[in-house]
Amino acid sequence: MNKEHTFNEAVLVASMREALAHAKGKLTLKTTQVPRRTKKMTPAHIAQIRRKLKASTPVFAAYLNVTPDTVRSWEKNRRVPSGPALRLLEIASHRPEVLMG
Repeated sequence: MNKEHTFNEAVLVASMREALAHAKGKLTLKTTQVPRRTKKMTPAHIAQIRRKLKASTPVFAAYLNVTPDTVRSWEKNRRVPSGPALRLLEIASHRPEVLMG
């Protein structure tokens, strides 16, 4: 089976220019900083975040896209927030306008 490859001179030249710029130190590789894992939150801290936002349990639950029963369970220490929920609670604590916008 014969596969045809199209030759694109512009792509080759652009790649060579990038390699040369990198070799000269003018171009660096992209790096991404991965956020640290979120710490577990106490029921009191979760309730404090909700009160800081002046939100009722149903409104706070809507901000986080969970049920009001879930928020009540977190605040009464019957359940523990999972990873994604912890990240949202952290955002609610530090940058609440992101959730309320």
